[in-house]
Amino acid sequence: MRYTYQYKALPTTDQKLELNGWLRICQYWYNKQLGDRFDWWQNNRSAINACPTFVTSLPTLRDKPNYYSQKKYLPDLKKQPQVVEWSGESLDFSRVPANTLQQVCKRVDLAFQRFVAGDSNGSKSGKPRFKNNARYRSMVFEGAGLDLHSCSIGGKYLYIKIPKLGLLKVRSHRHLPDGAVLKQVQLIKRNDGWFVNLSLEDSTVPINSDDIIPIWENSLGMDAVLHEDDYLATSDGAKLPSTKVLRKSKARLAKVSTRKNAKKRGSKSRRQLAKREGRIHQKIARCRKDFQYKTAHQLVRTGKKVFFHENLNLKGLTKRCKTKQDEQTGEYLPNGQSAKSGLNLSWNDAAFGNFFTILGHIAEKAGAIVLKVNPAYTSQLLAYRDQVVFTNTSVREYWDEDLKLLVDRDINAGINIKRVGLDMFPTIKRRKGNIEIVGSITGVTSKEVVQTLRGL
Repeated sequence: MRYTYQYKALPTTDQKLELNGWLRICQYWYNKQLGDRFDWWQNNRSAINACPTFVTSLPTLRDKPNYYSQKKYLPDLKKQPQVVEWSGESLDFSRVPANTLQQVCKRVDLAFQRFVAGDSNGSKSGKPRFKNNARYRSMVFEGAGLDLHSCSIGGKYLYIKIPKLGLLKVRSHRHLPDGAVLKQVQLIKRNDGWFVNLSLEDSTVPINSDDIIPIWENSLGMDAVLHEDDYLATSDGAKLPSTKVLRKSKARLAKVSTRKNAKKRGSKSRRQLAKREGRIHQKIARCRKDFQYKTAHQLVRTGKKVFFHENLNLKGLTKRCKTKQDEQTGEYLPNGQSAKSGLNLSWNDAAFGNFFTILGHIAEKAGAIVLKVNPAYTSQLLAYRDQVVFTNTSVREYWDEDLKLLVDRDINAGINIKRVGLDMFPTIKRRKGNIEIVGSITGVTSKEVVQTLRGL
């Protein structure tokens, strides 16, 4: 298995200057390749309905730039320093390791392929941007020359051998697994310094996900909750709290952003406030990530082997409402976007997509699997009886007079998600606006569901 550990790098002053120079060269090389590709698109293609009827001569067409053709430019670029036209800056490509510059070519090719053809799922990305200093912040070192050296002073530091840079000091706050082999190093520049990502390959990590058979005892259903202070509701009857990091830091972030926007562009005071704003964003992201890792570990420690969660359309849930216009006057009418903005902020603050990805990585290392299920009607139907109770989000609890049982909406939804994953959820059809339940097998698991809801 291949996984990544992140550490705080402690480069010397000379190493910082060298790394900043390498980052500037990689940024220039990235923008140069991207501009070359856009230039080819502009001059070597045209729409079918835009071709002229009579053509006297055809222009000389150049080959389409790709990863291999652009990589061939590197030997010539290293022969003499390249001068940036608009600033007159001189950049020496020979200072940067060859593998790092080739990784920049791969990065451009991947970004352009996602824009043109899409990723493995068929979803396309937006048009690649030209990167400025704030957007281009990482470099990759791969191949020969990489090596790890442990420090003899209490094991507090690691030393990574980087080509053309020497030994880079790294704070070792986390023990490296025995038998792990270093495959790739990524250096990232952030507001509070340099960080290093170590990509490790470990063949001792057990991954037996193909042999796991989901049953009622070894599986867990999870419902994403955005109500008050709850984050997740599980099929075991537990509710995990939320941190709401973005909401807690919203006022402080808005204050710094307002002051920054009032300053003149390019001024020193604006740059200082932008750095302070970046630190606030960085703290929010780190607090959220720390919370998600701790929550994922808490779920994996339950001993379950299969985790079911909702297949959420997060992009659709945070989409802006469609505008409404008066047909006579043309004025824009209220469309409910102001009320939905708070919900969009809560979805973005929760970051469920990132959390389920983290849970999948941690579960895989523990020999478990994480599966997506269709959440249709799971929050409306009782888990132990074929009855639609929770008709809208305002109904949070249901008192069953026959069983003398108080049913929580979110825990009930988590149990239903588990039933969907185990193929025990009934088939529901909507006919003439009414819900009709077909092929119910609710009675098979009704006893276990009632015991969970009672907290036994």
